[in-house]
Amino acid sequence: MTGPSGDFLPRLEEALRALGMVGDLRHAPLMLGYLEQLQRWNKAYNLTAIRDPAQMLVQHLFDSLAVVPPLRALQGQESATRIADMGSGAGLPGIILAICQPQWRIVCVDAVHKKTAFIRQAAGVLGLTNVTAVHGRIEAIEPLGADLVISRAFASLADFAALSGRHLVAGGTMAAMKGRFPEDEVAALEADTEWRVSGSVELRVPELDAQRCLIYLGSKGKE
Repeated sequence: MTGPSGDFLPRLEEALRALGMVGDLRHAPLMLGYLEQLQRWNKAYNLTAIRDPAQMLVQHLFDSLAVVPPLRALQGQESATRIADMGSGAGLPGIILAICQPQWRIVCVDAVHKKTAFIRQAAGVLGLTNVTAVHGRIEAIEPLGADLVISRAFASLADFAALSGRHLVAGGTMAAMKGRFPEDEVAALEADTEWRVSGSVELRVPELDAQRCLIYLGSKGKE
């Protein structure tokens, strides 16, 4: 795949190496295939405000890839983990997780029909049989029974927990992708909900000079 800044494949391969994901180099064509689908649909359906292909590569693809290593460490690479991606938008990070981890079952949830329609189309074109798209409001759909519930720039930590916590199995983990560590959101979460921050990981997104972190949430009753 090429764009204004040249061939994206070498940049993607370099990013995967920087993230310690050499074993995922074989998945690079699928990742670029997803990006191509996103660009094509975005012209007609406005799925994302980012329209420049080179910016999509970094701010969507690389940003989503950055959470794969910590999630693998948390869940185990060979486990049959069920993951719910809340407010998935165009399938980020859900589609990327599905490409990297064929054993994981990914459910992408969004309230905007054109976005879940895109996820279904992209999964079909890419042959991703481990992806399901659910159109509906997170608080209204049937509980998903997920081992891990993740969101990317979706809502405050308190709102994320309140809306999405019921979709976890007992002992499951919530994971929120954020920019700078949100001290105020953490304080509100722990003061006003039954959830607490159980851990966090600093993320380094290749080619992106901005702070990113992954915050894990657990029930206050879970020791």
